[in-house]
Amino acid sequence: MTSQLKDVSSATRSFIERTHHILIDGDWRQPRGQSNDVIDPSTGETISSFNGSSPEDVDDAITAARNAFDHGDWRHMAPAARAKVLWRIADLIEENKQELAELEALDGGKLLGGALNGEAPAAAEAFRYHAGWCTKIEGRTFKPSIPGLDLEGQTRLEPIGVAGLITPWNGALVMGAWKLAPALASGCTLVLKPAENTTLSTLRLGELICEAGVPEGVVNIVIGSGSTVGAILGEDARIDKVSFTGSTRTARSLIEASKGNLKKLSLELGGKSPVLIFDDANLDDAVNGAADGIFSNAGQVCVAGSRILIQKSIYDRVVKGLCDKARSIKVGRTLSSSSQMGPLISAQHRDSVERYVQQGVADGAKLLCGGERVEGPGYFFEPTVLADETTRSCVWSDEVFGPVAVVTPFDDEAHALRLANDSNYGLAASVWTSNTSRAQRLTREIKAGIVWVNCHGIPDMAMPIGGYKQSGWGREHGWKGLEAYLEHKSIMHRID
Repeated sequence: MTSQLKDVSSATRSFIERTHHILIDGDWRQPRGQSNDVIDPSTGETISSFNGSSPEDVDDAITAARNAFDHGDWRHMAPAARAKVLWRIADLIEENKQELAELEALDGGKLLGGALNGEAPAAAEAFRYHAGWCTKIEGRTFKPSIPGLDLEGQTRLEPIGVAGLITPWNGALVMGAWKLAPALASGCTLVLKPAENTTLSTLRLGELICEAGVPEGVVNIVIGSGSTVGAILGEDARIDKVSFTGSTRTARSLIEASKGNLKKLSLELGGKSPVLIFDDANLDDAVNGAADGIFSNAGQVCVAGSRILIQKSIYDRVVKGLCDKARSIKVGRTLSSSSQMGPLISAQHRDSVERYVQQGVADGAKLLCGGERVEGPGYFFEPTVLADETTRSCVWSDEVFGPVAVVTPFDDEAHALRLANDSNYGLAASVWTSNTSRAQRLTREIKAGIVWVNCHGIPDMAMPIGGYKQSGWGREHGWKGLEAYLEHKSIMHRID
């Protein structure tokens, strides 16, 4: 096994070799929990370690955030001044994007090119976008219609309080930014918990946030298991809101934990997103788009297009194109410039993906290509395509969260719509057609929080994203994402 550490910058190696601390009340301190290994999924090598946060650490972090909100200056700061701090964070992300991208590649399994040119700039853009909102959080006045009284009505928008932010392992840097930026723009204070197997880029981002001038106690970062740290954030009554991205199963536990003070929850959860390809689509674009939609980041994407529905007249041609694409993808290490798909996050997760494929075949799905783990160091799995015309297999219904597509033929538009909505999930979808009227009809009827037409998986900070059905509660991005960190207050003033 050859380490990837020799291929990264000295700044990245220096950071990895440090003792990793947590951020509480502006102080980087040694956590008091159990030791955890940091593993490079490209090699299986342990590249670093950290102690997880103890319950006492989490309590200290919540205390710091609560004090900073109740007695600090952040929420009272002039909006333009708060915006400048967010803009400074964005600048620092760009100045340090090589290091951040290398950290994402090493412990998150991200291809370096994608992290450097996509995710790090997207993280910076999240802070710039929300910096623009700081000066635009405003209420309104109105004249109440109460006979015989001279009244003035007013609405205000106020920060919700202390936010607990829980991010997943499949996008530690960018999803951390997607939660941090609106929370800070709104005037909230917060406790951030990244996934325990992707901590490095979040801790480095925390250093940049401190350097940008965010006051002590406003941002606190704890690390460790969801069963310890995440549960406390859900249970503690001093946390006013939790924003969570992860599995539907974990969300149910978080909902149960949050019942004590009925805290506000934003939940961005699982998906089984359909890709609808019609016979009038540009088939080259559709095949390439569908392949990218399921094989990017080895399928470890919330909105991955894992159910590919194909009109019968073009079914064989599209399936051949998808399989040809799958077989041509070079699977390899995240720091190799020739790699087109990286590893799964862990040995445990690769085992899960493999079991899903095997069970899918046992359920009656037909394996068309791939379906095997790649032998050797690291946690690689072949890009895989299965066919299931009965739509009864586990790979049709369950979120595999790996490079596994299931293809199914459909007869006509009505049939395609029934198949698309045949899911407990409703996070995303895409429609591939040259018929604009059809596209409009389907985007109206598909039960998903975001629907792309002739593209798939393209995010934008101005476009809210979130789920129907078991794909979650609430939205991230855009005004709706910011509003999730705000309380609406109405004021009635009697004028004598």
